[in-house]
Amino acid sequence: MPSPGRGVLTFCFIDPFDISIKVSTVKRLSVHYIDFLILLALHVDANRNVEHYFNSGNSKVDEFLGLPDWRERWKIAESQGGRLPRFLAEEYSGQMERLGYLRQPWDRMKQVRSDEKNLPLYQLALFSRHPLAYQYWDEVLEYSSDQRKLGF
Repeated sequence: MPSPGRGVLTFCFIDPFDISIKVSTVKRLSVHYIDFLILLALHVDANRNVEHYFNSGNSKVDEFLGLPDWRERWKIAESQGGRLPRFLAEEYSGQMERLGYLRQPWDRMKQVRSDEKNLPLYQLALFSRHPLAYQYWDEVLEYSSDQRKLGF
């Protein structure tokens, strides 16, 4: 792993099958100069399991966000018409900002949808400390398609 200040950029793609990536893990990695592309399983996991995760005995979202008070924050957002996937994405982005990354707004995250019913599954989010990464990301988003099959 390169040392901070050595001029080496590392890119980390995090592809969990659910919201099991802990912000504390990302925090440990972020001491190095690393850009992250993270698949946030906000629809396929968090949205489907909100009642289970809302149980105070369940700490999965607490660890995902690093925010033990997320339930109270979610109640406020929900009462104002908020949707859980967007709420979690924005909270996660705020946590990344606290680690020194530029905030990634919801509309700059790429939504990944299912093949069969075209339902939202994930948000793909880039987190970098440098604005140039977001210029490249915007180009990727502009020229990307919603192709979901490889056509073999």
